[in-house]
Amino acid sequence: MKNPENTILYAYFEGLPDPRMEGKISHKLIDIVMIAISAVLSGAESWTEIELFGQTKQAWLSTFLELPNGIPSHDTFREVFSRLDPAEFEKHFLMWVQAVTEKIKGLIAIDGKQLRRSHDRSAGKNAIYMVSAWASENKLVLGQQKVDEKTNEINAIPALLDVLMLAGCIVTIDAIGCQTAIAEKIVDKDADYLLSVKKNQKTLLSDIVGVFEMAGKLDFAAIAHDYHKSTEKAHGRLETRECWVITDPEYLSLLQGKDNWAGLKAIVKVKVTWHHSEKEVSRYYISTLDKNAKFMLDTLRGHWGIENQLHWVLDVVFREDESRVRSKHSPENFAVLRHIALNLLRREKTAKRSLKNKRFKCALSTQYLEKVLFGDKFHA
Repeated sequence: MKNPENTILYAYFEGLPDPRMEGKISHKLIDIVMIAISAVLSGAESWTEIELFGQTKQAWLSTFLELPNGIPSHDTFREVFSRLDPAEFEKHFLMWVQAVTEKIKGLIAIDGKQLRRSHDRSAGKNAIYMVSAWASENKLVLGQQKVDEKTNEINAIPALLDVLMLAGCIVTIDAIGCQTAIAEKIVDKDADYLLSVKKNQKTLLSDIVGVFEMAGKLDFAAIAHDYHKSTEKAHGRLETRECWVITDPEYLSLLQGKDNWAGLKAIVKVKVTWHHSEKEVSRYYISTLDKNAKFMLDTLRGHWGIENQLHWVLDVVFREDESRVRSKHSPENFAVLRHIALNLLRREKTAKRSLKNKRFKCALSTQYLEKVLFGDKFHA
């Protein structure tokens, strides 16, 4: 038997607290978790498919798992993951991510996503909403936090920030995260922020717009600022992005309640013009960064990597929006299984394939699946 204790993945999930009563346990929790991770890597999207994967791959699974009573049934998988404490599962996920990542650096984008078919109307349960943190440079999911039904992302974001290691990073959040307490928490964790300002901060938005209008009338004369313009042509459409950054303390002091925003050093305006439709829109931001306009524009564009490198992948490659997993804690815990699988697939660099094809290769080759699960250092 290969020794799973020598693998980081096994070691960090072995200590999960078991939600089942002692004396009624037929299958080890770590076996259930490892089978589920392996199955999701290989394309499984339901408890029935996870059971079928286990039955098909039992000989291989038994080389590193004990499986004292064979492969659990789909009902067992459903019951265990519906009762497993998602906070504990998330905690062990986070410890594993930190263990396998040398250093989290650069941009960390935070955004929410609804698991659309996780609702259960007969039980009066709405679809759950998850807030995730995406490390743009590392290309890893760093953590996730469920939004409680009676609250919104404003409550989930601080809880997620609490468990993340942010020192030296830049945190970007859409307008709902533009809150003084969230800004202060980011600064307290030795990180910088770049936060979108919209109508939920009506006074701040009005003041920022006013400052840029005043500066524009003066043609930014004698005002500490920077400007950058980029033009791109894609799919036959021409798009121009302009970015202005004001760091002048005199003009920043015109913002009401400016001192309530920890470390605020700059206000940012981005104007996007779509020439094919002659449409333009301006967006505004606050930041602790004292950087040039090109850096700010690049960082803001990097924020949306969470949409196409995480949310889009979860929907298209993992079919998350079609998942009917819905009982108790199951939707949240299955979301963590997808995030584990996504991180493992991103870390495996030898197969120059799409994520979808990497999953298919995992299903076809236990040798490749073993490499994704345990890395090249896995040994007997």
